Amino acid sequence: MTDENRTEADHIQEAREALLMAALPEVGFDGWSPQTLQAAIAATETDPGLARLAFPRGAIDMILGFHRMADGWLEADVAERGLDTMRIRERITLCVRRRIELVAQHREAVRRGISYMALPTNAPEGAKALWQTTDLIWRLSGDRSTDYNWYSKRAILSGVYSSTVLYWLGDHDPRADATWEFLDRRIDGVMQFEKTKATLEKNPIARVALWGPKQLLGMLRAPGARRENFSPVKDIR
Repeated sequence: MTDENRTEADHIQEAREALLMAALPEVGFDGWSPQTLQAAIAATETDPGLARLAFPRGAIDMILGFHRMADGWLEADVAERGLDTMRIRERITLCVRRRIELVAQHREAVRRGISYMALPTNAPEGAKALWQTTDLIWRLSGDRSTDYNWYSKRAILSGVYSSTVLYWLGDHDPRADATWEFLDRRIDGVMQFEKTKATLEKNPIARVALWGPKQLLGMLRAPGARRENFSPVKDIR
């Protein structure tokens, strides 16, 4: 992109990324704080006014910016690998593992960020960021669901991903073998749930029993998904 085509948003995004990369080494000492941001401004010689545009709310915008930047790293990493030959379980496992490995050198920044986002006033935005990451992982893994499965898949993976990150923060082995074994066990639980659900949906009696709950959940649609006409009879066959 030439300078002539660059927008103000492009300048702000470039400043945001540069400031975050300069801030990460400081987070272990001063946390996600004004002092850390000031150090990053000095290191990058960024105009303070531009820094305020990049992080208008200070720490919370820095944390969310780092989180979104790491999601971008994952998307680029997966694009280079290609997942077409892998089973869905392998795709999900790889994406969760790579999302953690890509921030491994910034463990303290992740720890401080989780602690900050766990505060009651910040928890809703933290939950939204977690949801966006799990949505990205499912999309990278080829998920195209738009019905209630869109929500259930992301809700379940949110639990898997968040618990794995917390386990990893307490795993001091550089190889993190225990963390990846923990992840495999959690994925096993998800796969068992999917097998049970598939078995129930093949059972005509269970299909009838589950019809009501499925219709309620079926009212949920992935963002942007078109509401199709549905037939109650078709849904319980």
